[in-house]
Amino acid sequence: MRVLLREEIEQDKLPGRIIQRAVGKNSSSDSKKMTVSFAHYSAESGPMEPHQHAEETVYIIEAKDSWVRKGPSKDCLSEKVMLRKDAVLHFDELEWHVFEYGSGGFVDALCIYGQVDNIRPEEILNAPKN
Repeated sequence: MRVLLREEIEQDKLPGRIIQRAVGKNSSSDSKKMTVSFAHYSAESGPMEPHQHAEETVYIIEAKDSWVRKGPSKDCLSEKVMLRKDAVLHFDELEWHVFEYGSGGFVDALCIYGQVDNIRPEEILNAPKN
């Protein structure tokens, strides 16, 4: 068993979010089967681009004046869901979504994928079919 403390996991400041890779490929604890990371969305990292990827579960650790928008395409994210502490979000594979927040708002989340490969859309679409 490995015990990881969030404050000891390196922060990777990316456009629209700050990621801390806990478990998975290139993470604090290596895994070939799953990916677990912390994500923080706020003004510090700037606005996030709408995106899609592998099936994902997101646990909201804390949220203030924040929401997720989802929809059928990058340019049509018409469903808005307000976020609150302890909510669990389950995104289907390649479902378009974006995390947003108001002035002074933020989202702090734990993100879980059941895989370490074929997470990004280009990997999913180019992966061999079983």
